[in-house]
Amino acid sequence: KSLFLIFSGRGFAFRRKQKIERQYRKLLKKGKQVGSQQDNQFTDTYPEHLKHLYLAEEEMLKKRRRTPNDSALSEEKLNKAVDTCTFYSRPLVTEGKFKNKTSNQKAKEEYEKIKAERARKKEEAEKRKQQREEAQRLYKQKKMEAYKILSKKTKKGQPNLNLQVEFLLQKIQQNT
Repeated sequence: KSLFLIFSGRGFAFRRKQKIERQYRKLLKKGKQVGSQQDNQFTDTYPEHLKHLYLAEEEMLKKRRRTPNDSALSEEKLNKAVDTCTFYSRPLVTEGKFKNKTSNQKAKEEYEKIKAERARKKEEAEKRKQQREEAQRLYKQKKMEAYKILSKKTKKGQPNLNLQVEFLLQKIQQNT
C-alpha cells in the first residue's frame, strides 16, 4: 500500500512526460557535439521575402553573445536594430502602399464594426421607444379630454348634448 501511495498519480501521462524529457536531453547532448556547424547550416535556405528578418535576428543574437554585460548596448542599440529591420511587427504603411492587415487587426476591425452597429441599433431602439411612449401619452391625453367632454351631465343628470355636438364639430373641422 505504501508504494502505491508514493507512485499514485504517476500513470501514463507522467511516463510520457519523462520520455519526452529524456529525448530532449539527448537532443541537447547531440547539439553540443555538433556545435557551430548548425549555425551556418540554414542561412541559405531562408525564404527570400523573410531573409532580412532572420539575418537581423542573427546579428542581434551575435551582438548579445559578444558583449553580454555591456550596458551601453542594452536598450538603445537593440531598439535601433529592431526598428531598422521591422522585426516581427509589420508597418501599416510603407512608401505610400498599404500592407495586408494581420488576422488580429482584421478581427479588431470586425469587432469595432459590430460594436458600432450594436450601438447604432440600440440608439434607434431607444428613439423608437421614446416616440412610442410620447404617442401613447398624447393619445391618452386626447382620450381623457374627449371622455371629460362627453361625460358631462346637466344639473338634472342628463347628458350635455350641447358639449357633445361641439366636440363632434371640432372633430369634423380637424379632419377637413
